[in-house]
Amino acid sequence: MARQILQQCLTCQAFGLSTTCPQCGERAQAAAPLKWSPEDHRASLRRKMNGVEDSSWSENLPTLPSLKVMIDTAAEEEE
Repeated sequence: MARQILQQCLTCQAFGLSTTCPQCGERAQAAAPLKWSPEDHRASLRRKMNGVEDSSWSENLPTLPSLKVMIDTAAEEEE
């Protein structure tokens, strides 16, 4: 049984009520993300599964330019 009633096909984006698309027969998944709760009892397990608690995890995150660089770039593009 699906965790949410409304499902959306990953291939053709059609909506249905089962995990199999009614139009193309491919796999469908929940059309909306699961609701988040601050009292999430499974959050620690998901953090471990995704390696968030590992010290090297933050080193792999993408970096953004500084605010000054972004403002300067936007100003140059406007000129």
